[in-house]
Amino acid sequence: MEKILKVKDLKVHFPVKGGVFKATKGFVYAVDGVSFDVYTGETLGIVGETGCGKTTLSRTLLNLLKPTSGEIVFDNKNTLNFDKKELKIFRQQAQIIFQDPYSSLNPMMTVGRTLIEPMQVHRIGKNNAERKEMIMELLEKTGLAHSDFNKYPHQFSGGQRQRIVIARALTLKPQFIICDEAVSALDVSVQAQVLNLLNDLKKEFQLTYLFISHDWSVVKYMSDRIMVMQKGKIVEQGLADDIFYNPQQEYTKTLINSIPGEQI
Repeated sequence: MEKILKVKDLKVHFPVKGGVFKATKGFVYAVDGVSFDVYTGETLGIVGETGCGKTTLSRTLLNLLKPTSGEIVFDNKNTLNFDKKELKIFRQQAQIIFQDPYSSLNPMMTVGRTLIEPMQVHRIGKNNAERKEMIMELLEKTGLAHSDFNKYPHQFSGGQRQRIVIARALTLKPQFIICDEAVSALDVSVQAQVLNLLNDLKKEFQLTYLFISHDWSVVKYMSDRIMVMQKGKIVEQGLADDIFYNPQQEYTKTLINSIPGEQI
């Protein structure tokens, strides 16, 4: 299988400063020597406790945070060496869906404006009329109505807002999407709907997902492979069923045993 993303020995260390002169007294090892590959067309799940470094990792992969050291290769190009033009192209190819859909949306902008703006920046579509036509199609595919085009974020439920965020990611026709706790802020019944939507869109648009969550049941449902993260390190990885039903690390076993109704 072809690799869309290759991460090698990635480290993100944050200095801890203190004292009158704010001298560096130590470091927080948020991501500490992480290496893995993501294959085109798969969903790779990352699971771990809150604070294990999952979100820092996701932001670093998208060049939103600069790593201390390491290598990130996307589509055979080292993203850490990108110039402004290359970074703009990368921003189109790789998107992220955040945990809180409301904070991800500008409350002063209509859905239509929210979706058209990134298309204008990346010059997708010949004009706004064509862009609006594309957006109407995306609204349908994400379970929204054409009439939602002129509404504001406060007029939607949490699940509907996350569908708007998903539609916004798709406007740029990306290859790779990071779902960072994308359903953890939603009710359980709505979670299932959004997860099924993500799977349907993955097939239709031939997407690759990096799916990050602390919820084992969600990660297992979505993922082809799973990586387990603890204190900035990947402590175990493999096929989803192998990790879930035959974990090798005590930490993984402890996490799975903490799931109601699951005991190893």
